[in-house]
Parts: sequence; C-alpha cells; structure tokens
Amino acid sequence: MTAPAAGRAPAPDPAPDPGPAPVRVARFRSARRVPAALTALAVLGVAGLFLYDLAAVRTGRPGMQWRRELAHQLERQTPADPWVLGCAGALVLAGAVLLFLALAPGLRGILPMRPADPDAGVRAGLGRKAAAQVLRDRAMEVSGVQSARVAVGRSRVAVRAASHFRELDDVRADLEAVLAVGIGELGLAHPPQPRVRVTRAAVGKG
Repeated sequence: MTAPAAGRAPAPDPAPDPGPAPVRVARFRSARRVPAALTALAVLGVAGLFLYDLAAVRTGRPGMQWRRELAHQLERQTPADPWVLGCAGALVLAGAVLLFLALAPGLRGILPMRPADPDAGVRAGLGRKAAAQVLRDRAMEVSGVQSARVAVGRSRVAVRAASHFRELDDVRADLEAVLAVGIGELGLAHPPQPRVRVTRAAVGKG
C-alpha cells in the first residue's frame, strides 16, 4: 500500500449505497362486487315499489295499504318519539357501515411489494400467510430454536419462539438478524418491523 503524496489529502472512502429510494405503493383494494350488487338491487327494488305506488295513485287507484299506514303513522308521530329515533339511528348506522365498506381498501391479507419498475404499471403482492411461512422457516434454521410461531401484520412481524438450549438473549439476537434479512428479501414496499419473543421450551416436549 503506497502512502499518499505530500501535501495531498487522502481520497475519502466512497459513500455506502443507500439502497433503492422509497416508493409509495398503494394497498390493494377489494372490488366488493357482491355487496355493491346487493345494495344496488335493494335500492332499485325499494325505489321501484315507491314509483309503482305513486303511479297507481296518479291514475286514480288507491295507494298500497302499507304506504297509507306509514303516512298515517308519520302524521301522528314526532321526531322525538323513541321508535322514530331508533329507526333513524339504525339508518345512520347502516349508512356508516356502507361508507366504511366503500372507503376501506380491504384485502388486508395481501401486502404490496416493491415494484421492479415503478413506471411499468405492474403491481405485485404477497399474502401474509405465505410471508409468515417463509419467515418461520428462516426462524427454525436458527440454532437453539425448537418451535416458532410467526404472525405478519402491516407494520409488525410478531415472532414467538421456544428454545431448548443456548442462552435466550443469544437466540433472540440471532433471530432478529435472520428475520431482518428475511424481511428484506421478501421485497415488500413497506417492510414490517420484527418483534421477537423467546422463551424456554418446556422440558420433555420435543
């Protein structure tokens, strides 16, 4: 190794590669075709029933008995009556549930993956159960781990392992290192953080 020339500062070491830049990837959204179709059919049926009754009244025929009874009850009741408040609360609750279903992405079992080419328009996802199985296999390769249970969430990976030998702190450190590599290799757009818990395996259980 040659010494640097006099009066010249040594060249700085190259900066480490920061890795790929973070890419914003939206969650997968459920189509919810069946709930949307059922809601549309229900609204269409109620609207058609009211339109038919209105057309019958316009042509001189008597209105349906249930609609006349409903109109009579509405004339006698006030908004402060308990059954009116109960019906209004039920309708508000049903509307809130429908709005939640319409706005929530759904498909919580699929984790979005980092696209190889953000401009290609191709999206990929990985199931939580598949990711948990891969990470569990990685955890079982750690020396001292007798059994492991892995649950993958959107932001956390919960790992519960039982060790039948070695120090628990050493097993936990090895698990954290192995899981960090395994999570990185999954290629998720938002890698979850591992949370590892290691306990001593019960004697006599293999």
